Amino acid sequence: MEALLQYLLTGLSAGAIYSMIALGFYVMWSAAKAVNFTFGDVFMLGGVLTVVLREMGLPLPMAAAAAILIAALSGAVIERVFVRPFNREANAIGWMLTTIAVGTMMESFTTATYGPLGRAMPTPLVEQPVRIGGAGIYLQELLLPVVLVAMTLALEAFYRRTVLGRAMRAVAYNRVAAGLVGIDADRITMLAFALAGGIGALAGFLVAPIVQASSSMGVVVGLKGFLVAIIAGIANAPGVVITGLMYGVLEKFVEAYLSTAARDAIGFTVMILVLLLYPQGIFGRREVQKV
Repeated sequence: MEALLQYLLTGLSAGAIYSMIALGFYVMWSAAKAVNFTFGDVFMLGGVLTVVLREMGLPLPMAAAAAILIAALSGAVIERVFVRPFNREANAIGWMLTTIAVGTMMESFTTATYGPLGRAMPTPLVEQPVRIGGAGIYLQELLLPVVLVAMTLALEAFYRRTVLGRAMRAVAYNRVAAGLVGIDADRITMLAFALAGGIGALAGFLVAPIVQASSSMGVVVGLKGFLVAIIAGIANAPGVVITGLMYGVLEKFVEAYLSTAARDAIGFTVMILVLLLYPQGIFGRREVQKV
């Protein structure tokens, strides 16, 4: 029983990271029907920049806030320079290639300047594990699902209760109609990519004390976050969160009862099978276009 609880808690912690990344993809896709495939590297910036700024003498809250702000600005720049010019037509895919290329350059530059090895981010929440029903887990890991739930609720409130959030919903629903009522769809899209960048950097900052911040920390996580968004139905935020948590738990049980090597193989196989059964995603709905 203790072992089951251990796998469940650590799985929810890992799943919370995938869900946060998937939420970032949801925000971008809703606004632009395109995403930033450098998002794993934006996630990496949250951890790496916080470590660098801490080493420069900034207190942890200021370092984290600065890293999240820089990542949000990078998200806006990537949308303006590398997504928008290549996303003018409905079926355009140029933004896929440009953002993948930018992500490769970001990782290479970080490796050259920061180094290939991970660096620790000491916090009081990883000094001593706590015991819950016999299972041991760090408070930092328990913090991840809590932040995920708070982030999801805050995002929903933002979309429903603020002028900017309602403008983003309008652009997501019908970009042309939103423009006709005076909403600057291009500006809203850029802000959505900035918001997603902030979400990704926050996730990177939160996970860095657990895994250490490195230039390659976002590669696999970014891919899994994107796949979680796809199999959930990328336009459904609650579905994205639930799917990410379920996938994290699945990974930990596979890792525990089979092997670490089998974790990704089985995880990706399950994703493929789910997409075969639900081409629109588990929580997705088929889009109907009226002509």
